[in-house]
Amino acid sequence: MVLAVTACAILVVLGSVYPIGAVLGSALSPPAWPRYAEFFTSSADLRILGNTLLLGVLVGLTGTAIGFLFAIVQTRLDVPGKRVLHLIALVPMVSPPFAVATATIVLFGRRGLVTHGLFGIEYDIYGLDGLVFVLSLSLFPVAYLGLLGMMRGLDPAIEEAAMTMGASRWRVFRTVVLPLLAPGFAAPFLLLFVEAVADLANPLVVSGDYTVLASRAYLAITGEYDTTGAAVYSLILLVPSVGVFAAQRYWLGRKTRTTITGRPSGNVRPVTGWVRLPILALTALVALLIVTVYGTVVAGGVTRVFGVDHTLTFAYLREVLLGVGRQALLDTTLLAAIATPIAGLFGLLIAWLAVRRLAGAGGWLDFAGTLGVAVPGTVLGIGYLLAYRPGRHLGDWQVFPSLVGGSAVAGGAVAIVLAYVVRSVPAGLRTGTGALAQLHPSLEEASRDLGASPMRTFGRVTLPLIRPALLTGLSYAFARSMTSISTIILLVTPGTHIITSQILSAANTGRYGVAFAYCTVLTALVLTGFAVIRVLVGRTAVLHATHGRRER
Repeated sequence: MVLAVTACAILVVLGSVYPIGAVLGSALSPPAWPRYAEFFTSSADLRILGNTLLLGVLVGLTGTAIGFLFAIVQTRLDVPGKRVLHLIALVPMVSPPFAVATATIVLFGRRGLVTHGLFGIEYDIYGLDGLVFVLSLSLFPVAYLGLLGMMRGLDPAIEEAAMTMGASRWRVFRTVVLPLLAPGFAAPFLLLFVEAVADLANPLVVSGDYTVLASRAYLAITGEYDTTGAAVYSLILLVPSVGVFAAQRYWLGRKTRTTITGRPSGNVRPVTGWVRLPILALTALVALLIVTVYGTVVAGGVTRVFGVDHTLTFAYLREVLLGVGRQALLDTTLLAAIATPIAGLFGLLIAWLAVRRLAGAGGWLDFAGTLGVAVPGTVLGIGYLLAYRPGRHLGDWQVFPSLVGGSAVAGGAVAIVLAYVVRSVPAGLRTGTGALAQLHPSLEEASRDLGASPMRTFGRVTLPLIRPALLTGLSYAFARSMTSISTIILLVTPGTHIITSQILSAANTGRYGVAFAYCTVLTALVLTGFAVIRVLVGRTAVLHATHGRRER
């Protein structure tokens, strides 16, 4: 137990607390104070702040609305093709962040295949509208899955009772369903807000002259070599992100809307007739956009110049698989494979300690473990750069060995793995907390009464029973590690090659065919990783169960 608590504490301190402290220390140092006066008196900087907040609000509203639209089709409409729409809605979750942005430029840019090729319009996709489109299409699956689970969990008997008393479907939806779904709207909106204001990848590709805080902080580091200015921008970006995250937890904690039933009873009456047609048509339009965008990604990787010269070519795939991209594929997959089991197991371990073993300190450990997702990735990456750069000292002694920079351990790989783990732990932590809340403590108590230690009970009883939470945590950790860019873009050194960094370089230089090939291969790798994780976790659970039967 002491080792478990110590290991979790070391992880959150090295991975989250210390880097964030480095950002705060630099942003609140005496040389930084004049920067705040300059920021809040500069019309350009205030415009950047307003751009960031406006982007977060628009993406939160649009992404949540799209997710709700897909959830309604799945749970309340009597229409064909639901399974296909569900699978299409999940596609953005396994793709790299540049896939939608790069394909959007090719399709809807100034000389886009759709805007200019079909309609003769020279539409400028660069700016706020392009960012909202790209981020909403990339992030809405988060809202969709949350709302889908909540709508499937609603008791249809309540709606049946309201309609039996004479209420119309619209009134039932407005006065019964929507109030029960209020937490389901708040959580994804706030999460999408934080993801949008913290996103760095898409603003670097499609923002044009619409500058946001994340890209401004990145420019301060890479273009101006101004670490103090980057820390100031990071702290200003951190305030709305953490504030929204804290507001979400407070609001959801004090607002309780429940139905007093163990499981849903009755049957949902699906909507029929002409009313369903506009909803289905709008959903099908979004699905068509997703298919078009990702079809462009796949086709663009195997055609000479997509939209201009559709000659089949495998030159881009050869460059990615056999040429200069081969090392990036190997490095990224290796680092993600190292980070994934660490993140998955630590997520469940922190959840178990917080829920079952640590009565007082459990809340603090849970909060520290969640910092990896509450803090914007750009801020965390700058924190790593400030905390673990060569020559970082506190007083007269070096705090920690350098993990990034010229003398980095293993070419910065240690810092990248640590960043992957810290950004992925919250998924396993949240799913693990939910799974443990549904697992009665008496099962673990029975194991301990028979003489098993707490850690043996966790490994042989608790872990097999919460296997779905482990599967979710591992899958999320692998996908996030393979497609991450905001946190690790500043940690990549010449000795380490990362796929997302290669995609960014190709997209910024107009080599869209290479970028598409990278995105296609990366998506295939993520899907392969999902299959491997499912096989391994399933086999582990079967072995545990078989061994348990033999012991009995």
